[in-house]
Amino acid sequence: MKSKKHFSAVQILALGFLLIIFIGGSLLSLPFFSNSGEATPFIDSLFTATSAVCVTGLTTLNTAMHWNPAGQLLIMLLIELGGLGFMTLPVVLYFVMRKKITLSTRMLLREALNLDDMSGTFRLMMYIIKLAVVIQVIGAVLLSFQFVPEFGWKKGLFFGVFHSISSFCNAGFDLLGDSLVPYQTNPYVLIVIGLLIISGGLGFIVWQDILLFKKRKRVSLHSKLALTTTLVLLVGGFIVFYFTEQNAGNLTEQTNFFDRLANTFFMSVTPRTAGYYSINYLNMTNAGLIATMFLMYVGGTSGSTAGGLKTTTFAVLIIQIISIFKGRQRAEFHERTIPSATVFRALTLFFITLSLCVVSIMVLSVTEHIPDYYGIEYIAFEVFSAFGTVGLTMGLTPELSIAGKIIIMLLMYIGRVGIFTVGFSLLTKGAKPSANFKYPDETIMIG
Repeated sequence: MKSKKHFSAVQILALGFLLIIFIGGSLLSLPFFSNSGEATPFIDSLFTATSAVCVTGLTTLNTAMHWNPAGQLLIMLLIELGGLGFMTLPVVLYFVMRKKITLSTRMLLREALNLDDMSGTFRLMMYIIKLAVVIQVIGAVLLSFQFVPEFGWKKGLFFGVFHSISSFCNAGFDLLGDSLVPYQTNPYVLIVIGLLIISGGLGFIVWQDILLFKKRKRVSLHSKLALTTTLVLLVGGFIVFYFTEQNAGNLTEQTNFFDRLANTFFMSVTPRTAGYYSINYLNMTNAGLIATMFLMYVGGTSGSTAGGLKTTTFAVLIIQIISIFKGRQRAEFHERTIPSATVFRALTLFFITLSLCVVSIMVLSVTEHIPDYYGIEYIAFEVFSAFGTVGLTMGLTPELSIAGKIIIMLLMYIGRVGIFTVGFSLLTKGAKPSANFKYPDETIMIG
């Protein structure tokens, strides 16, 4: 028990995700969970568990073909744990057993939810769990209207639940074999899954502000930034893909204008860390690939099931840039000033994450084989997809070497847990209070 004192709340969160990944990978490697009845190579089962817990969707094995129903159920549970955070388990236990939550657990919840203080953390976590359950149940019912007539009651209901959880948690795992390509001409499925992806990527604090708006009569600056940035990226992405992808990534001949609109909408939604696809990204234009990689890098909103740089971080950087060009000293939005410490953290996060992606691309360009007719985008796409916990690929994932699989697993883990939450917080742990003096200023030429 004394050893627990050596771990901070941030370290426990980071190690908690690692522990779940290891347990999940160990279980998936057992013959019991594979369709063939044979043991799955540990590196592949660990890769699958990492992708599920980090809600990414990149897989070296076909989820529909390799895993039996038990294996698919285990993957679904890992997705739920990873999407809502493993801290949901102790919260549910405390609630069921009607016990008072401990101070150490409140501290962990504060770190898990990225909050500034511990007040109301347990209540917020219960709100998150209830909201997630409600949205996923609605999604499962809506998807079952399509899957039950197609696959029968038992399989159809399971498909509805699985894809609802995978969509809301922005995981991108599918049991259809080729993601949503078979549903290119089915706007209903694309729109339902697209809305589930958006709802999971908005963030639970944003949902709380929206649902309690009538009572509070106000929305936090965080929610305003998140909603504004999400809308701009969705609309901007739709416009870009509509003009760059004239045939929306080589859609089938059966698609009509409305199908194209639905697929273009989905192309704008799914890079927001979802991973489902309805078109072949190998057939996408270079402009479309660049736009997709940008959306994957930005990702969803802080405090959501999504990964990436985060919409609010990106928004803070844009606001700061606008303020500089306007000659202002402070970053301001909606008659509010964003603290300088927040701007510095956003800049730090941007620099570290972009550097991480660039270095990963360089390393993978050495360890992996790029097919003829493709360039560095073949690898860059995979890297941004892994870091943003998206799950889209141009075909590299199944062909990854051992070194490549390890690098992609690390990127998925960092993208889910967060460099700022783990690395930056650990670097500042135990920092001494500021002295009562400061060193003289000296100008450095910039630009």
